[in-house]
Amino acid sequence: MDYRQSAKEILDAIGGSGNLVSAAHCATRLRLVIADNAKVKKETLENVDGVKGVFEAQGQLQIIIGTGTVNKVYDEFIALAGVAAASKDDVKAAAASQAPWYKRMIKTLGDIFVPIIPAIVATGLLNGLLGGLSKAFPSLSDSYFFGLLNLFSNAALVFLPILIAVSAAKIFKGNIYLGAVIGMIMIHTDLVNAWAVGGGAETQTLWSWFGLWNIKNTGYQGHVIPVVIAVFIMCKLENWLHKKVPEVIDLFVTPLVTVLCTGFLTMTVIGPVFAQVESWVLSGAKWLIAIPFGIGAFLMGGAYAPTVVAGVHHMYNAIELSMLADNGQNIWMPIATAANVAQGAAALAVALKTKQQKLKSMALPSSLSAFLGITEPAIFGVNLRFVKPLIAGMVGGACGAAVASIMNVYATANGVTGVFGFLITTESFLGYLLTFVVATAVAFAVSWIMWKDPVAEGAGETSPQAGSSGETVSAATVPAVAEKAADAASEKAAETTAAKDDVKEIIVASPLKGNAIALADVPDATFAEGILGQGAAVEPSEGKVVAPADAEVTTLFDTKHAIGLALDNGAELLIHIGINTVEMEGAGFEAHVKEGDKVKKGDVLVTFDIEKIKEAGHPTVTPVIVTNTDDYSEVTHVTTGDIDRLSDLVKIEK
Repeated sequence: MDYRQSAKEILDAIGGSGNLVSAAHCATRLRLVIADNAKVKKETLENVDGVKGVFEAQGQLQIIIGTGTVNKVYDEFIALAGVAAASKDDVKAAAASQAPWYKRMIKTLGDIFVPIIPAIVATGLLNGLLGGLSKAFPSLSDSYFFGLLNLFSNAALVFLPILIAVSAAKIFKGNIYLGAVIGMIMIHTDLVNAWAVGGGAETQTLWSWFGLWNIKNTGYQGHVIPVVIAVFIMCKLENWLHKKVPEVIDLFVTPLVTVLCTGFLTMTVIGPVFAQVESWVLSGAKWLIAIPFGIGAFLMGGAYAPTVVAGVHHMYNAIELSMLADNGQNIWMPIATAANVAQGAAALAVALKTKQQKLKSMALPSSLSAFLGITEPAIFGVNLRFVKPLIAGMVGGACGAAVASIMNVYATANGVTGVFGFLITTESFLGYLLTFVVATAVAFAVSWIMWKDPVAEGAGETSPQAGSSGETVSAATVPAVAEKAADAASEKAAETTAAKDDVKEIIVASPLKGNAIALADVPDATFAEGILGQGAAVEPSEGKVVAPADAEVTTLFDTKHAIGLALDNGAELLIHIGINTVEMEGAGFEAHVKEGDKVKKGDVLVTFDIEKIKEAGHPTVTPVIVTNTDDYSEVTHVTTGDIDRLSDLVKIEK
């Protein structure tokens, strides 16, 4: 491969260096931020020597090249483009800056709320369980144990402004402890609890603007928008002061002025104004959902999946939290559940109807994932590719959401949907069940009727080079494809006959301990569709990667999240720890070898912190890819379920 030529063709295909904002690379792909995507010639890119696939994600144009090669193409690429090498964070920031303002705003809200969801889920699930138990066993609510657990169950909501303030300060690059102080000010015990005010508690004037506008001493328990705005201003002020205040007095002047100014503005302007704005947003959402006969919910349930595709669905977290703080009833969650399980049902119809084994192996687990509340594999891996299943899911979601609205279904927490949603809908269990059933049945039926399997219909088989685009071979090209396949089969048969006495089989051991799964179940299309090669994956239960055989370390990225091996038996492996863990910039990873090292079977290669990967919001599932798959007749996984290190994982037939 001529790395420079490939780099030149890539640069030309994206519109030249003038259309390039930033460039970086990870273990397998170039990650580019483009000024004008309309100038990118994707078909040309896909035909560049060495390019295995092209797609857009997170505001980046990602060009899949493969381990051991991508870094060489990247070096030539930045030299030709005349740009400096960028870090993953630089590219991420550049991609974010290219997005429209509303997408940046929604992404910021998502970044703030996603980290605190586990806290809300933990207490919310406990609240739901206690509600169900108290109904089944009324006397239980009088026990000390119940009272203690009840204390735990609402802690996250009571102190929600502090959680939001800390997370927001981190996102806005301010001092998280100063952010916490602002959150504490907004729910200080000297203020009258907001929920008590809602129940009729008396308040007094906290501040008066010239007698024209009296601010009451009401706390901000359960509020969301005012906290985010207050901390945003706090961080801007703090960072400005750091630049202006002399270092010798910065340590005490900056925090003091920041808290005084932000606190005053928050309690006298920001809080009252944006609390009113928040109440209007909440009232608007409730009004829409409450449109008679479930019409509003029907529209929202149908529109939910497109917002997932657009990446703006994280904005619903703020609405849900506001609903819970208002009256403890999250009426948005059942709508989200209807939309999620409907996409799963649409993918399930594809899985059961298709004759394509590869599509079936992707659609089935993706559908099950959606029933558990995670829809991205079903939407991006199956439904969006074929469009009609996506539409079927939208129809099913709309119908299920309408049922939820008509039956007044609500949850007592947020952060979970699908099957696990039953734990937080104990107050409206039967309604939630009917919502689930209607969304599933309608989406499955519509998908089954609308979607036609190309193979079953004789319209052609999914192209193995389609990548994530899901293109199919048209009926007109079938004869040529069949003839080519027949010729290849004849050649293969001749080769097999000549060498049938020399057939060899290689078994690749697992480099990790954990739960082995099929590669098609990995939540990343690049791996799941075998673009980089075939293999298997392991959900690790222990943060240790060992050499599966005697080998040489051919690639070790500076982020330590991926390692390439050339096994002595001829197989070439890529072990990629987690998905998108390149964004962690090496945090939580430690390498015990270096490139060029010779290792023995069982030698420790890399250790990593599983919890830190989860905290960063990345899947820990680790693909083990045979990157030279094309050198063999077949590469298949041989084990699923619990697996120990060095147990059989992948079979290679030569």
